[in-house]
This record gives sequence, C-alpha cells and structure tokens, in this order.
Amino acid sequence: MTDRAPNPARLVVLISGGGTNLQAIIDAVGDGELNAEVVLVVSNRKAAYGLTRAEQAGIPTYYAPLKPYADQGLSRARYDHDLAERVAAVQPDWVVLAGWMHVFTPAFLDAFPNRVVNLHPALPGALPGTDAIRRTYDAYQRGEVTGGGCMVHFVVPEVDAGAVITQTPVAIHPDDTLEVFEARLHTAEHRLIVAALRTLTTPA
Repeated sequence: MTDRAPNPARLVVLISGGGTNLQAIIDAVGDGELNAEVVLVVSNRKAAYGLTRAEQAGIPTYYAPLKPYADQGLSRARYDHDLAERVAAVQPDWVVLAGWMHVFTPAFLDAFPNRVVNLHPALPGALPGTDAIRRTYDAYQRGEVTGGGCMVHFVVPEVDAGAVITQTPVAIHPDDTLEVFEARLHTAEHRLIVAALRTLTTPA
C-alpha cells in the first residue's frame, strides 16, 4: 500500500500590484513544485495586473477597496474584519501577502492565527515598511549597507516584525542601477516565496 499525498494546501493570495510573486506561486503549483491550490486572489486595487493573472489561471478574484469604508467614516478595523470574513469563507490553510500594500490590524490577523505570511524585500530588522528596495539601494550608495535581501515572515500587527520563515541575501554590485538591483531582488523573491510555502505546506 502506497502513501497517499496529502490534500493540497488552500492558499489565499493578497496583492496590490502586478502579481509577479503570485505568478511564481501559480507556476510552482502548475509544475508540481508546490502541493497547494490558490483558491482566491484578493486585491485592494482594481487595476492590479495580478487580478488578470489570476483570471487567466482560472482562479477566483475579489476586489476589496478601502476607500468606501473611509468615505463612510468606517475604521480600518471594520474593513479588516469584513475582509477576514470574505477570506475565511474559502477556508484557507494559509493567507499569503505578496505585494499587499495594507497593514492589517488584529481584526484580520486574529481570524487566522499564525497562518498569515508576508513577503518583504529586505532582511529581518533592516528596512521595515514600504519602498524597501529603493531605500536599500540608496543606503548602499551612501555606504550604509553592503547588500540587500528579502524574507518571508509570519505577520503580526507590528510592520515586518513577525518570526522569519526564510530569508536570502541579494547582492548589490557597484555598477548596478536601481532597476538592475530591483530585477535581481524580484527574481530572489519569486524563489523565496515558493520555498517558504513549500516548507509550510510539507508535512513534518
């Protein structure tokens, strides 16, 4: 009698932009590198190309703008609570923030304890928050750092401060432009998010 493969992990991926990291996940699932299924892609930006990537792959999508809440004077916590309900409806094993530009409150995170992970384009403790790639490059130009990197970590209310799942350094060369460094870092991100999810979805 042969061992049966475990059921694929159910992933919800949240994006705000082009969705290249989402594409890396979709490709890894399709190639059999990742025993998982992307069951929903959420974006808080209607024009995010990642929604098109999901649709092309036959994955359900959901547009979740914050503005209607702000316009009605409703809190970010209310938005987070409502989005958590929508995500919970598809019963995810893991919620993956892959270029998601919104800081969640406990109203979202408490619905998925220790099951929300984030890809961040800097090493632990280095440059939390937005625009980390440009900030790393600028710091290199000033001689303050010798390189960059990226990590996947569990999400906590403090920005980019949760326990690290995996990380990798990314070199900056003296003749790099910002665009060259950014492309090198994105390539590393694509590998890292798949590696992290493989770790999380592989039975011990």
